[in-house]
Amino acid sequence: MQSVREVMFKLPKKFQPEAAEGMEVVFQFVIDDEAHYCLTIEDQQCQVEEREHDDPNVTLLMDGETFVDIISGELGGTSAYMSGRLRAEGNVMLATQLSKLFKR
Repeated sequence: MQSVREVMFKLPKKFQPEAAEGMEVVFQFVIDDEAHYCLTIEDQQCQVEEREHDDPNVTLLMDGETFVDIISGELGGTSAYMSGRLRAEGNVMLATQLSKLFKR
């Protein structure tokens, strides 16, 4: 299994800028057994940093296994949320847009 850090820092390579037209958003990922990552989408560009953001639009909380499973497509985000493996705070509707922003 790939580490959370490896998967997180590969996201900008999978980013689909055309799907982010007009978006200016910060996703905060709080991984229970890892670090905190913020994913910023602005001007059709994607940047990942290993840090806590002061004012994210949405915060997604989960463990590392859940994160890797969602990104790899083995687990759907909605299924993870409904089963309690994923929690969200802030603008939860933004979380539903993540899948369209990145190629599998």
